[in-house]
Amino acid sequence: MVHRIAVVALDDFATLDLGVPGQVFRVAEDADGRRLYEIVTCTPGGRTVRGPAGFSVIPDHDLSVLATADTVIVPGVHSGSAFSDGTIGDELRDALRGAALRSRLMSICTGAFVLAAAGLLDGRPATTHWRSAELFRSLYPRVLLDPDVLFIDDGDLLTSAGVAAGIDLCLHVIRRDHGSEVANRVARRCVTPPWREGGQAQYIERPLPAAGDATTAPTRAWMLDRLQEPLDLATLAKHARMSVRTFTRRFREETGLSPARWLIRQRVERARHLLETTELPVDQVAVRAGFGTAVSLRQHLHATVGVAPLTYRHTFRAEAPAAFRSA
Repeated sequence: MVHRIAVVALDDFATLDLGVPGQVFRVAEDADGRRLYEIVTCTPGGRTVRGPAGFSVIPDHDLSVLATADTVIVPGVHSGSAFSDGTIGDELRDALRGAALRSRLMSICTGAFVLAAAGLLDGRPATTHWRSAELFRSLYPRVLLDPDVLFIDDGDLLTSAGVAAGIDLCLHVIRRDHGSEVANRVARRCVTPPWREGGQAQYIERPLPAAGDATTAPTRAWMLDRLQEPLDLATLAKHARMSVRTFTRRFREETGLSPARWLIRQRVERARHLLETTELPVDQVAVRAGFGTAVSLRQHLHATVGVAPLTYRHTFRAEAPAAFRSA
């Protein structure tokens, strides 16, 4: 059955944010070339909304279409009462709250302000564009904001960071819904990586590194070839020809993560790949991914995706028996 996605367009919409769902989900197909998603666009009252780039959008639907949607996406906006006093109109608020009872909700970039204004993010982890984080916290202190990540998947509620992170989130959702093979194919169609390292912390404006500072990229590539080996901080810094302190600082500046956290993430992705594409016993998957033991793999995989290795294998091999994609 085709999964229906309703995109809510609002005045002063973020141009790319509004176009991302229709582009990314539209090209998701099964092995027989059948489209997996239907995308519809709606506005409050079915009214025309205007963006900042000199054009308007005339939707096919009003907010009543949310009652038929499996997923509702709120793209980013640049202004409105959600940014000034933490409120939205009654029609939009009620429609989003009703949708939350039966549908998956997503936001791209500052669309999180709209979900928060509807009261849907209270007590939930969420993210938004890093430049808006301070304002978001002041307006919505009950939301568990993490401005350092590209997106957050909290089950039935997903939020992404700014602009291009909406693509990351859409690909993640396709992978979650239909497996790695489909997500990889969509990424290739969109000419974009199926996943990106680190979080949006790496894009936050900071003073430029001092001239002569080396990059940690070669060491990161070296690490990826040796995930199954013990890799301590001193070894990594030596490979990068830096002091431990300099290496740690530069690594975080470039990836948004500490070396240890980045390494765990890569090992989890290696384990997911092996679980999806091989019949290796869980003990061997753990060794090849660098976790050493099945217990360690189980702990880290559960912390990342919420399921045990065999459950993960059963789910994703059933949906994508020959695939690879890291999220």
